[in-house]
Amino acid sequence: MREILDIQKQLLPDLVDTMKKRYTILHHIMVSGLVGRRTLALSVGATERVLRAEVDFLKEQGLIEVEASGMRISGAGRELLERLEPLVKDLFGLTELEERIRSHFGLKQVIIVPGDSDVSPHTKKELGRAGASVLRKLVGENETVAVTGGSTMAEVAYHLTPATPMKGCWFVPARGGLGESVELQANTIASTMAKKAGGRYRLLHVPDHLGEEAYQSLMQDSHIAEIIAFIRGARIVVHGIGEAMVMARRRKVDPETTESLRRDGALAEAFGYYFDRDGNILHKMPTIGLRIEDIHSMDHVIGIAGGKSKGESIASVLKHGHEDVLVTDEAAALEVVNRLLS
Repeated sequence: MREILDIQKQLLPDLVDTMKKRYTILHHIMVSGLVGRRTLALSVGATERVLRAEVDFLKEQGLIEVEASGMRISGAGRELLERLEPLVKDLFGLTELEERIRSHFGLKQVIIVPGDSDVSPHTKKELGRAGASVLRKLVGENETVAVTGGSTMAEVAYHLTPATPMKGCWFVPARGGLGESVELQANTIASTMAKKAGGRYRLLHVPDHLGEEAYQSLMQDSHIAEIIAFIRGARIVVHGIGEAMVMARRRKVDPETTESLRRDGALAEAFGYYFDRDGNILHKMPTIGLRIEDIHSMDHVIGIAGGKSKGESIASVLKHGHEDVLVTDEAAALEVVNRLLS
């Protein structure tokens, strides 16, 4: 496959460029669900005149359906994209990048989507779609799946679709979540995933961060303790990765601890743990939910994060060594590789 692509690039460079362009347009339509021509033109960086010709071609080929309210992908278009995915990863140079990160960190699988989710909402949607696809493939019957909060996890939940094994699954929050936008809380995402997948859910109605006294008090409550035991019995966790200082501000970490994290070189946050450049844990917030030892013993740990700004954070968490699968975007992956060379 690689040899054929190299020959095409030399003899028919325009053909490869056209394939990339049409794949990108078709892929944007699929991820968007229903999209207007003007919005699509802005997303792919094309003029409406150029896009009109491409849309007409895709329609003639039966790959999209055009309605008064916008365009949507057809069944034939969706099938073509699935068949094209391995080829397109080679075209964008992502296959080699995936293998380099996978082998360096000893991961089971790395999935990289094109683009930079820092600047492209479409790329973040694609991260969610890819993450949902991974979860569908890994989940077994009657599994308990723990999920964290955040905008990327919300995209994963949005793109989840029913699958037979998921119908008996429980979806639970990996930690408490009061204090941030309701739609981005782990509770909301767990319930959305359950509804989308046809599974069941349990919720954890406690604040994300607690003082030591409040933490000990809540852990004495039999109802809370029972839910925590249920959550810690999860065999799969799907989680995001945050930048340490950004997450410290979002979680309203006290100034003294924030300064200590900055001084010690904290780069990443996951599950309430803060990691330095070498993957060492610098600090743990007193949160009710999953502990690092629970995560280490799980069957599947799926980290999903993207954007150039998170490259260093992703590398830090990978160095800690508890990930099995990483789903990220091209911009973040390049930063991770640059980190390996530094």
